[in-house]
Amino acid sequence: MLRRVGMCLPGLAVVAAIAFASPALAQRGASCHNGMSFPQFLASLEQDAQKAGVSRRAIAEAAPYMVYDQGIVNRDRGQRVFGQLFTQFAGRMASEARRVRGQQLIKQHAQAFARAEKEYGVPAAVITAFWALESDFGAVQGKLPTLRSLVSLAYDCRRAQMFHDETIAALKIIDRGDLTPAEMIGSWAGELGQTQFLPRHYYDYAVDYDGDGRRDLIHSAADVIGSTANYIATGLKWKRGEPWLQEVHVSGNIPWDQADLTIKHPRSQWAAWGVTFADGKPLPNDKLPASLLLPMGRHGPAFLAYENFGAYTEWNNSLIYSTTAAYLATRIAGAAPMRKPSAQVAQLTFEQIKQLQQLLVRAGFDVGKVDGVLGQQTRIAVKTMQVKYGLPADSWPTAELLARMGGHAAPAASAAEAAAEPAAPRRAAPRAAPRPLLPGR
Repeated sequence: MLRRVGMCLPGLAVVAAIAFASPALAQRGASCHNGMSFPQFLASLEQDAQKAGVSRRAIAEAAPYMVYDQGIVNRDRGQRVFGQLFTQFAGRMASEARRVRGQQLIKQHAQAFARAEKEYGVPAAVITAFWALESDFGAVQGKLPTLRSLVSLAYDCRRAQMFHDETIAALKIIDRGDLTPAEMIGSWAGELGQTQFLPRHYYDYAVDYDGDGRRDLIHSAADVIGSTANYIATGLKWKRGEPWLQEVHVSGNIPWDQADLTIKHPRSQWAAWGVTFADGKPLPNDKLPASLLLPMGRHGPAFLAYENFGAYTEWNNSLIYSTTAAYLATRIAGAAPMRKPSAQVAQLTFEQIKQLQQLLVRAGFDVGKVDGVLGQQTRIAVKTMQVKYGLPADSWPTAELLARMGGHAAPAASAAEAAAEPAAPRRAAPRAAPRPLLPGR
């Protein structure tokens, strides 16, 4: 049974009445909230929070911050994707400066990192790489009030239940005494702290590593280190003592259709197919399973991805982001820089990828949204069609494949031209499964 507006806490009722001023907002919310206006929605949310154990005190403290912001919803509906090649994105995000800074922080916080690896089995370099990519080691955590973002996205219909639950988790964080509502400043998507946790993950995995009685991922480096390790180990199922990613050199004799994250072979088999470490040294002749990852096809960089690489794709479901984060971790841990491709790798333009996706849909494939984005579903479909046409099945779309399928195969863009393509809206997913793709700070 829905509560009437007058039955909610006075603070929420007043704030809701001020925030809710446009009839258009009422119509937008009504379609997925049983006709509720925003004030009624907040009253219902308050009731759900109390049922979940949140105190009336915490809700009252949060009330002034729980206002609707259409700008947040607009940003969510206009998310942008990665428009760069992997080598370009990694060159910028996994820079030498970040490698050096990451190693400095590992020395500076040696005690916390040592404790985290002992308790959770997650290497310091893995934690530090996420720290770098998510907030530039805490320098860029976002500037927007978290509660405003959460309730706005909860009232919007696109991911209403997800952000309803995230809002209640944020209230629990306040109730537990970890952060005050005023301290909750982060990205527009409601993520918090130096490794950008959604509130549910903050509530479930944050730990107090500096002993001050609070789990503070905004200000405390020790808490950031311990909490990130806990989430990677417990939430993402990291395997203690096992590798995550290694750069390799691939010969031209390999069966390219085996280069797929869903396919694993023992390293002895990859070695038999001519795969070596990037410096030419042989792979161990053992049974450790690994997948061959070719983020830019057979002419680009090559990696062996181990079971722990799954933690990266769970953290963020963009292949470019997850590979970059894993690569940066190897660099911080002491690996050599990635080898540059011997020749420039051609990339289809944004419009060409959209055209290819349309042709794949006509051929019966589910590529998700036809958006010019080379996501996992598109790569799977590309590989299938490459096999059909007798092309090297490395999942990388080419002008030749586009022409074979009846498309307009204009010359593929150079790296610089592809990077200049307009990025398309991207699909974000909750981090309970894959995480939203690099929300804007």
